[in-house]
Amino acid sequence: MHRRHFLHSLGLGFSGLAMNAMLQAEQPTGRPHHPAKAKRVIWLFMVGGVSHVESFDPKPEINKYAGRSIGDTPHAHTLENPLVKKNLREFVAGTRKPLSRLYPLQTGFKKRGQSGIEVSDWFPHIGSRIDDIAVVRSLWTTDNDHGAQMQFHTGRHVLEGQFPTIGSWVHYGLGSLNDNLPQFVVLGEPIASCCGGPGAHGASYLGPEHNGVRLDVKPEAPLPYAKPASGIGPVEQRRQFDLIRDFNSLSAAAYPDDPTLQARIKSYELAYRMQTAVPDVMRFSTETEATRKLYGLDQEVTKSFGETCLAARRLAESGVRFIQVFHGHNGGAGKWDSHSNLKKTHGELAAQVDLPIAGLLQDLKQRGLLDDTLVVFATEFGRTPGAEGTNGRDHHPYGFSVWLAGGGIKGGVVDGATDEIGFHAVENRHYVTDIHATVLHQLGLDPRKLEVPGRKRLDLDYGDPIHAIMA
Repeated sequence: MHRRHFLHSLGLGFSGLAMNAMLQAEQPTGRPHHPAKAKRVIWLFMVGGVSHVESFDPKPEINKYAGRSIGDTPHAHTLENPLVKKNLREFVAGTRKPLSRLYPLQTGFKKRGQSGIEVSDWFPHIGSRIDDIAVVRSLWTTDNDHGAQMQFHTGRHVLEGQFPTIGSWVHYGLGSLNDNLPQFVVLGEPIASCCGGPGAHGASYLGPEHNGVRLDVKPEAPLPYAKPASGIGPVEQRRQFDLIRDFNSLSAAAYPDDPTLQARIKSYELAYRMQTAVPDVMRFSTETEATRKLYGLDQEVTKSFGETCLAARRLAESGVRFIQVFHGHNGGAGKWDSHSNLKKTHGELAAQVDLPIAGLLQDLKQRGLLDDTLVVFATEFGRTPGAEGTNGRDHHPYGFSVWLAGGGIKGGVVDGATDEIGFHAVENRHYVTDIHATVLHQLGLDPRKLEVPGRKRLDLDYGDPIHAIMA
């Protein structure tokens, strides 16, 4: 410790000691609750609602009865299922009624890999990695509008307010793997303000220091306003940070219960260290041509998301705990929200992400990182088996699909099922926090031990780990 820091700390006296004691008491230990299978998470989120019946849950019955009302098929009971109302909490009542005229599948399916799991023709490259993937076909949620985007990350309906997200719980529960990088990073354009905004990567009552940190995939400017002013060298900048830290310490002693102040103090130091570490992570010049091609950086359609996925791998490799990747931002509900022209929009969007995501899985595996890196592919809900208009599908919270790979997850398996037309999750039903619980379990964390005094949580918040897909 520098002499001036020692004298400064001594000057704070017992108030400083008390402040430090309180801060330590509020923090978790940073140690897993049980042996971990994974060290880090790459969380891929498709904004707007991917059609489960045209991605990872094929339903030939839809084609068989295409154009007919569900009531005129052997599946008439579907619309009378009590789950239609039981698990639905509408943001605006009456705006999303079940669509009864079945709309045919807009793409084909093939059995992929040695496991023979059927995957859409829109995702052939991900399909080629299916033996590393566990598909969960029985997710459900309660919001039939795009507040479900935030609900997927917090587990709570948007009408209940903002709560800590899965990334912030991981950040809160585990210690750092690299003190020069943030432990919860957000890549891509997050969800829009209509649907939760920063709340989808926020920490709520855990405190702002556990929020996700947005980074751009730009080596020259990955973090806005993080560069030192021109003409300021490293020595001068270090002195500025030392002075700011001294002033902040005085304020912290006066206001020991201010979480925003504590987050600001930590952010200054982290920002200083990040100035070198983050641009290095975002600099792809060290990657081989084969690796760049693996992610689709040589193709216009896949280049942008490919760079994002490559950045995610480099961040994971550098010790970031939770990398949250968004795709499909359009300033509103999201590009995957295909109320019309589903064949065109889903086909184009799948082409943007399919090769880069498959490349990410292959690259992680060949580097030995997939063993302890958990990859999650998710979206807020599925799309209706019934037609909206002439060529679209509406929001569908009653049953949809996600998949997981790596980090101690079995490959080439399917858990759960929807009914024969993909309407209801009927087998091994999983609310969205079951995905949270599975992620936390693989990281060695028990969500029921991640408690904050004075903050009551519900059983639904914790979820249940999906043991059937764990190796």
